[in-house]
Amino acid sequence: MTDQTAAPPVLALRGLRKQFGQKLAVADLSLDVPAGTMLGLLGPNGAGKTTTLSMTTGLLRPDAGTAWILGIDVWQDPAAAKALMGVLPDGIRMLDRLTGTELLRCNGLLRGMAEADVVSRSVELLDALGLADAGNTLVVDYSAGMRKKIGLACALIHAPRLLILDEPLEAVDPVSGETIRQILRAFVDGGGTVVLSSHVMELVESLCDRVAIVAEGRLLANGTLDEVRAGMSLQQRFLSLVGAHELGTETLAWLRSS
Repeated sequence: MTDQTAAPPVLALRGLRKQFGQKLAVADLSLDVPAGTMLGLLGPNGAGKTTTLSMTTGLLRPDAGTAWILGIDVWQDPAAAKALMGVLPDGIRMLDRLTGTELLRCNGLLRGMAEADVVSRSVELLDALGLADAGNTLVVDYSAGMRKKIGLACALIHAPRLLILDEPLEAVDPVSGETIRQILRAFVDGGGTVVLSSHVMELVESLCDRVAIVAEGRLLANGTLDEVRAGMSLQQRFLSLVGAHELGTETLAWLRSS
């Protein structure tokens, strides 16, 4: 990890707010993410995680508040802010009529990279992520896990300062999942910063050194892993904050064997 003493946050969210009709999806959320850390963003379904990340990365305009990437306002200077980010949104459409190699080339050139760098980095990324044999296959023919991996490769190719990943290991097999963990750890050890959203407590607890928990669009906890756990497992702490739904003894009784 890098020395964070007196260092400004790589990501600073201030008063982010988004409402859809009568639904307040994100309620004045503020959060700092220090350099050289990996933050796990946790919350139940509908908590506002994806909406928050979409506003952070310039995909969705907030009703109020803003996000800064290394001091650059995402909504005042989006090109400069996005140049510092690598983003893997959940479920976003890709240019899937391109091959994996072509998709990486497209992303690299759009980032202003030199052709030679795009070619060399594409080969390395495809090999590292187990996609070397699929480089000439159309992305539309990729499995869900392969699409997740090529999306991560696109996020990494320009060597960003900040990675923002929404469910990065969803649908990924265990072998590829361990490779991705190694890549992310090396990225952070080299001074990079990661924000990842996940529903998998084990992933966050084993990989992240910081955790933020949101529910109903509000930040309930934020800090180092140990600070947030407060002596519990992350699962126990999460349930204590968001509230576990207890099923009554007669709920779905018809499913039980007679």
